[in-house]
Amino acid sequence: MKLFLQILVSIILHPLALLLMLLNLIGRTDLDGGKKVIWALVGLLWGIGPILYILIGEGALW
Repeated sequence: MKLFLQILVSIILHPLALLLMLLNLIGRTDLDGGKKVIWALVGLLWGIGPILYILIGEGALW
């Protein structure tokens, strides 16, 4: 049951975090187009992409 709940939360929260990350990424002026594309691709990594964006890319989710 615990695993099922973890998967369910992951399915709901990852797309939300990805959407918020992409919206923040679009508005950033300190990154060029290539870096934005790379961060968008990294964000697709399930469960860790948005976390890497916050920790390494100095990004935000809002």
